[in-house]
Amino acid sequence: MSAFASLVEGLAELLEPLFQASAAAAAIVLFTALVRLLVHPLSRASARGQRARAALQPQIAALRKKHGKNPEKLQKAVLELHAKEKVSPLSGCLPSLFQLPAFFLLYHLFSNSQIGGEANSLLAHQLFAAPLGGRWTDALGDGGVLGGAGLVYLALFVIVAAVATFNYRRTKRMMAASAPVAAAGGDRGEQQVPGLGAITKVMPLMSFLTLFTVAVVPLAAALYVVTSTTWSAIERAVLYRDMPGAAPAAAVLG
Repeated sequence: MSAFASLVEGLAELLEPLFQASAAAAAIVLFTALVRLLVHPLSRASARGQRARAALQPQIAALRKKHGKNPEKLQKAVLELHAKEKVSPLSGCLPSLFQLPAFFLLYHLFSNSQIGGEANSLLAHQLFAAPLGGRWTDALGDGGVLGGAGLVYLALFVIVAAVATFNYRRTKRMMAASAPVAAAGGDRGEQQVPGLGAITKVMPLMSFLTLFTVAVVPLAAALYVVTSTTWSAIERAVLYRDMPGAAPAAAVLG
């Protein structure tokens, strides 16, 4: 933890001439970008896996039709198909899993008053009027929603809401584009996997959970979440631009 604190402080010192009192906040944004660059190869591999899974949908639909009355045979046949084509259903989870340690490091770093037996000097840093170790509830108690710290959080909420809305529309389009293929498996398509229908309905809304995360974690960790979420939205829009349903809404409506 001490080494990580030194890394953040070192980045803040480098950025201080440009960002002054908000140098530590800028360092966290830069650190997040570096983490995302390291994870980017996994994101590209995940995109390739998603394309491969999309290409398998007609074969999976045929398997659903063939084994519609036997869920166990269907599950086994689908797993064998994935193994044969060397497609991992879990590849899309890897980029998120590899980012969790960085998030928790920031969370703990800005949640502790002492690091290595000494006072945590990073807690004195701010993003404009908001302490990096503070939370939204602290901002509400110190000036309210329109106070200095409250306005910082309001800006973050606006960014997160905009990104979540973009992700929501994009996910809905891609799911709608894949629906005809899934439907080819017959009326029992959703019955093959218990709860699939509910998951399909909830999935586009998952991005909005980021609003809750930003509200309850220290501001430094919230900056990581906002930066990473925004990066993900842009990255996925580029990597998945040739996937069905990935076209902009205007193009779909036009």
